[in-house]
Amino acid sequence: MKIKNRESLVATGDIAGRQVVLEILETALQTLDSYQVIRNLLRLDGNILRIGNQKWNLQEKRRLFVVGAGKACNSMAKAVEDTLGNRITKGIVIVKQIDGAGSLHRIELAVGGHPLPNEEGLLASRRILDLVNDAGPGDLFIGLISGGSSALMSCPVPGITLEDEMKVTAELLRSGARILEINAVRRHISAANGGRLAQKIEAKGAEMINLIISDSVGSKPTIDPDQPAKFFGTPVAADSTTLQDARNVLKKYDLLPLIPPSIVEFLHNPNPAHETPKTLGNCIHHFVLQKPADACEAAKRAVDRMGLDGLILTTHLEGESREGGIFLAAVAKETALNHRPLAPPCVLIAGGETTTRVDGPCGMGGPSQELALSFALETAGLEGFCIGAIDTDGTDGPSEIAGGMTDGTTVARAHRKGVNAYEQLRAHNSSAVLRMVGDEIVTGNTGTNVCDLNVIYIGPKS
Repeated sequence: MKIKNRESLVATGDIAGRQVVLEILETALQTLDSYQVIRNLLRLDGNILRIGNQKWNLQEKRRLFVVGAGKACNSMAKAVEDTLGNRITKGIVIVKQIDGAGSLHRIELAVGGHPLPNEEGLLASRRILDLVNDAGPGDLFIGLISGGSSALMSCPVPGITLEDEMKVTAELLRSGARILEINAVRRHISAANGGRLAQKIEAKGAEMINLIISDSVGSKPTIDPDQPAKFFGTPVAADSTTLQDARNVLKKYDLLPLIPPSIVEFLHNPNPAHETPKTLGNCIHHFVLQKPADACEAAKRAVDRMGLDGLILTTHLEGESREGGIFLAAVAKETALNHRPLAPPCVLIAGGETTTRVDGPCGMGGPSQELALSFALETAGLEGFCIGAIDTDGTDGPSEIAGGMTDGTTVARAHRKGVNAYEQLRAHNSSAVLRMVGDEIVTGNTGTNVCDLNVIYIGPKS
């Protein structure tokens, strides 16, 4: 089971609605786990590694390395090692937490920092770059990349310290900047990110096969993961953002006075070497396994199997998390009142990546938890409304929980415990409220990372 506290979640509140939402979330997460996706994708016939119509003769390769970073890379690394075994010369993969990967013998898992980079991630990144520096023609790298790689593979360029990178990342997160804006800055101050890792491998005459779980909102669902794909961003693909984009982000959010001078000076230096690569050669291959829209599609298939009417509202939900909760509650109430866009009982699904702007001191929470609590405030005292809002990788923001499940009883249950849910939401302390009333969703590592998934059930009594 992916959802570890399922029994406690259906022991309170709108039990019928919670059971429906939990079943949909559980089924979707099981479908999205990258372990089986990769095991089905990689086919080893003797010495021949096949992915779709592509093939590589491993006997002709001098060495095989596995490198990567991301919040879903626990399952990805295990799938690759279970497929290739002792053919792997060495592997270093940076993850957010060691959980559920099982024992690995050829690939080392290092725990980096997310959303803020840390020392262990920096050291592991340097060791990955050492592997690349030692590489040459005939070597093959398999890159494992999922969302979170920009923070986890932390390796600032010379002249910028880890503390500098942590400072600018914290300020970007507090500003409410979107993830592409944050990455425009982080990619350009990194020695590995923004395609620079792949660029270094290419310069050594080595080859690289990248297995990617994309967390880029705004793309169509995955159709053929075994077909080579064009891809941009992360440490292993060409970068579509520029130094000017990075400068514009800092100016847009008034961050220039707040960030370390070393970063300001680097980004405003016209040195062409400070720009990230915009193209890579034919020895770098990308296979995209999943995208954010796939989470919504998996949830919709689960709804269909349950015999319920369901609709994907959007795979592009972005903006302030609490406003996202207000919007989804408004659509749910319209559904109950006027049977638009569906008639109850039914399920509405929304995916994307909302963010939270923090202007001062805050408690513990995350975007999905804030969205769930905001939904609870908008439906307080009403029957037949339930939402499950999760970050699909299992860790919402800096917290260790995946998100929240709330309904029309959540606010009243918090009140009975002496907690004002609205005040706690304003203080960005959603985790405390959800934990107190037993509405937090706990999964641990899920094996995927395709942004946020929101499932709303509108029951017949709504």
